[in-house]
Amino acid sequence: MTTLNADPSELDKFSQLAHRWWDPTSEFRPLHEINPLRLEWIDRVAGLAGKRVLDVGCGGGILSEGMTGKGAKVTGIDLSDKALGVARLHLLESGCSVDYRKASAEELALEMPGQFDVVTCMEMLEHVPDPGSVVAACAQLVKPGGHVFFSTINRNPKAYLFAVIGAEYVLKMLPKGTHDYAKFIKPSDLARWAKSVDLLPREMIGMSYNPFSKVYSLGSDISVNYLMHTVREA
Repeated sequence: MTTLNADPSELDKFSQLAHRWWDPTSEFRPLHEINPLRLEWIDRVAGLAGKRVLDVGCGGGILSEGMTGKGAKVTGIDLSDKALGVARLHLLESGCSVDYRKASAEELALEMPGQFDVVTCMEMLEHVPDPGSVVAACAQLVKPGGHVFFSTINRNPKAYLFAVIGAEYVLKMLPKGTHDYAKFIKPSDLARWAKSVDLLPREMIGMSYNPFSKVYSLGSDISVNYLMHTVREA
């Protein structure tokens, strides 16, 4: 681990696939399929229209562009040059306007504290060496009373069976090695990190995949994938 809160092997892994980010039949198919669900949930809770939003770990920009489409003014940050390049290139095709920057959450928190109405950090915490540091940075970046959304994977035997064995080896929805079970995060740990930096958990929902219908849905089952909505204390 370096002073930068990033795993070079993780960055390299996603950089090698970056050119396929916007291909809905590629390794990023799950992101395309879950994006409408998470986007509608975020918009319902926070009301994105007219809001200044930061997407932490934006990758190729699937969620960033979606939030722009809801009327938000979006900044997306990532540490992968290739992913950001793909994200910027896609803006030419989509006509969306997103301010993409190469920066970590911790770096931007020093530059722009309390500047955002909404901060999203989706499918990222399980890929960094110190997820608690990212949570703290998100708390610094959002305005008092603002919304911070996280999504990640629970740590238990069922999550290992579904998210690693099932998704990567059986159904082959994701490349082998996409996830490291040791980096999965229990909801209690995420809630503890959030509360320690004055982010109050307001709602937690689960995201499930039905391998027979091949459909994702949101619900009460947080045993594998889950999303957490927090609000910064005013």
